[in-house]
Amino acid sequence: MKTDTIFMIHGMWGGAWYWADYRQVFEEAGYRCIATTLPYHDMDPKGVPDSRLGTTSLLDYAAFLEQEISRLGEPPIIVGHSMGGLLAQMLSARGLAKAIVLLTPAAPAGILAITPSVIKSFWSMQTTWGFWRKPMRQTFAEAAYSMLNLFPEKAQKEVYEKFVYESGRAAFEIGYWLFDSKGASRVDASLVTCPVLVIGGTQDRITPVSVVRQVAKKYKAVSTYKEFENHAHWIMGEPGWREVAEYILSWLRTSGK
Repeated sequence: MKTDTIFMIHGMWGGAWYWADYRQVFEEAGYRCIATTLPYHDMDPKGVPDSRLGTTSLLDYAAFLEQEISRLGEPPIIVGHSMGGLLAQMLSARGLAKAIVLLTPAAPAGILAITPSVIKSFWSMQTTWGFWRKPMRQTFAEAAYSMLNLFPEKAQKEVYEKFVYESGRAAFEIGYWLFDSKGASRVDASLVTCPVLVIGGTQDRITPVSVVRQVAKKYKAVSTYKEFENHAHWIMGEPGWREVAEYILSWLRTSGK
């Protein structure tokens, strides 16, 4: 029996490390899992980021991921979280996915995703002149508010200490797509023809469900939308994470994947 591959893409400030729980569940179910690490994210969180990170585009990330996927020999099931969810959409439009699972995904161009909670989540970055060409990282208070709000403080700090820097350019392309001349975050929905599962958390402050619902609507011809009331942004590691992982497995089976 052929083993399907699940290709996992992390979001901002993250790395392959945060897929450990999901990876175990998926591998026990018989899937082969590959958790990738985006360029310049394989660094010491306490270290100095590579200066090239600041101007790395979503298109650069997508090109790197396309190369990684080409080595697999066939399109995988792509699971992406947050910015990784947007990258999964971009890769699917290139015909590189058998199916995609979007966990609290960042929205592509055309969807207005800036809400008061999103502004608060990125306040230190947005108030830094030239952030669009610099490596950037949330403060602990911003991360605790926006992504780790369902964790006790001790656990928030443990996760935050693993966060690395992110591309200011990529953040600009997502949040300020109206001003991006390259349209890096554009996705042609007509080219996304594989099954799509979109998952939102009602307590998410950095990719609010009002935005995630619009992502699901964009791909309504092929999408399934599921909302979890007791979850927020860090959906692959929050208390109760297993219910989400098991829902994904169930969806994959009913989708014939």
